[in-house]
Amino acid sequence: MTSVLTTPTSDTGNFSRIEALMDEYQSPLDYVQTARTKIVATVGPSCGEPDQLAQLLRSGVNVFRLNMAHGSPEDQQIYVDRIRQVSDELNAPVGILVDLAGPKFRLGVLDGDFITCARGDEFFFVKGESNAPNELVASYEPLVNELSVGDLVMLADGTVSMQVEEVRSDRARMRVVQRGTIRSKQGINLPGIRLSVPAISVDDHKHAIWAAKAGVDFVSLSFVRSPDEVRTLKDIVRSSGSAANVIAKIEKREALDRLDEIVDEADGIMVARGDLGVEIDVAQMPLEQKRIIRVCQKFHKPVIIATQMLDSMHESLRPTRAEVTDVANAILDGADACMLSGETAIGKHPQEAVEMMNRIALATEKSMIGQPLRAIGKKRADGLHEVTSAVVHGAGAMAQVLEAKLVVVASHSGRTALGLSQQRSFVPTIGISTEETTLRQMSLYWGVTPLRNAPASDVEQLIKFTDRWACQNGLATRGDRIVIVGGSHLTAGPNDTQMASGIHDIVIVHEVEGKAG
Repeated sequence: MTSVLTTPTSDTGNFSRIEALMDEYQSPLDYVQTARTKIVATVGPSCGEPDQLAQLLRSGVNVFRLNMAHGSPEDQQIYVDRIRQVSDELNAPVGILVDLAGPKFRLGVLDGDFITCARGDEFFFVKGESNAPNELVASYEPLVNELSVGDLVMLADGTVSMQVEEVRSDRARMRVVQRGTIRSKQGINLPGIRLSVPAISVDDHKHAIWAAKAGVDFVSLSFVRSPDEVRTLKDIVRSSGSAANVIAKIEKREALDRLDEIVDEADGIMVARGDLGVEIDVAQMPLEQKRIIRVCQKFHKPVIIATQMLDSMHESLRPTRAEVTDVANAILDGADACMLSGETAIGKHPQEAVEMMNRIALATEKSMIGQPLRAIGKKRADGLHEVTSAVVHGAGAMAQVLEAKLVVVASHSGRTALGLSQQRSFVPTIGISTEETTLRQMSLYWGVTPLRNAPASDVEQLIKFTDRWACQNGLATRGDRIVIVGGSHLTAGPNDTQMASGIHDIVIVHEVEGKAG
């Protein structure tokens, strides 16, 4: 049965246990992040030392990304250990996302390392080794057999285009239709061409098993084409004993054709605009980005916008106006997170890039305050029980009407916290859980700040802890209201079976009792 409780302002109970818990919070971090939009930062040589990771975490990073295209599991394990160390030292849960490389095709080594291609020039993709300056080889050996006359081959991130004019058993003849320079090992994109290559390579499979055993929180799959590929990765991760969320990267035309199915199956989505902007007409990229975000909203799945968000900050301390507008528009469209790639991994100013992303998000979010809560559809794809869904909607509305200072959600799996996040309430939301993995996964949820060591299974202790913690951190004073969302187990006896039901059916409105001691 759903309950709405209010708590009196009179002092009750013994605060000794709460005071002991409060002693654990000696962290320099502000638990309520200034920006509600989450920041994903890629780890690399520019930010991989423990003190650098700590700086980025303090500057607003919520999830660290490890790109398996640029490092072995042994290399990346060093970063995993450092991130966990920094997270413990700062007492701040932070997520780790392992990004599998997927079937990315690349050119072989070119004569002189680069070739300038003029419009109308003739080139060949050949099997085996090249024997002439205009013969190219690819890392994907069956490529020649899978090309057809009329196919378009995009090189160097789409800056050079060649059209297939003839296919033989050992080679494919192409003509340059968009001039430019190609370099050794650059990527090959084949828009609209259906290839037989599996989405998960042997290396990807090994890397996924390593990621699962390393205890990472998210594993992303590149070049997704169907929901079956997402299910396959989930099976690999689960069979390795991991509860990591699987993120599907949308960067192929086939993925756009089956977008609803893929979003339904995945735990989250990344809009990988680098390859997607080559696979489709670049002029369509902004519209597809908006469509992907809308579909994620429909299915209540978090969505990350990635690639070239603050690209000029590889070198510059200041982004371009177009980049700032790009980040702001992604947030206005409903992105849960924005990602930095080379800006933090190899750029000259990783900390400044994070700080700038946070500044843009904060400025943009101010314009969104006061908007109506997002409607919660009857059909959900996030596993949230219909009772919990209704309670979440009611709690969000109550928090707004009562002008609550905080919403606190006790969640075992994190799904209830995600439900609150998807409403887009500007009342700060604190997520608590007995599961460290759940807390780290909450780090990707818009507007949700995960908090360690809070009592998540006893309503009286939780109310007292929340009261003291909010006052101690300057988030509330006597008479302010806090909304707490939890399950029946918060008020049930030790033998009550509702603890395992996963249903959140209690909303508590608490009036803050006094100042922090």
